[in-house]
Amino acid sequence: MFEIAPWKPMRELSTLRKEMDRLWEDFFGEKALLPSEGAWTPAVDVSETKDSIIVKAELPGMDPKDIEVTLSGDMLVIRGEKKEQKEEKGENFHRIETRRGSFSRAIRVPVPVSSDKIDAKYEKGILKVVLPKKEEVKAKQIEIKTA
Repeated sequence: MFEIAPWKPMRELSTLRKEMDRLWEDFFGEKALLPSEGAWTPAVDVSETKDSIIVKAELPGMDPKDIEVTLSGDMLVIRGEKKEQKEEKGENFHRIETRRGSFSRAIRVPVPVSSDKIDAKYEKGILKVVLPKKEEVKAKQIEIKTA
């Protein structure tokens, strides 16, 4: 047998709102819906060759002098600030989606590296940091001798 319950439209709207929020978060991710003002995190790729660890960070529109790269122990830290560009007089913005503000990324380096041989280059909005592995962690080919 069915029970008759009073209709509460506000509760149904609240439930619908929560379901719609969950749907958008699942589809776009929470950060896509609610970007924090001035905060951003550059995308980073980390790869490895037999001789080095390579870190690439997307930093479009930045001046290299506003980027700092440090290695402390096994942590590579990339930090900087993407500054706001000057507005033109008479220019009224309808929408601003470009990210600006300070950022910091810490990446754990999986093997010991030669810190005195680290190379960092910035070109076309990509920061590329090459961290050469120390000799003792490089894979060595061992020759097999025959008797």
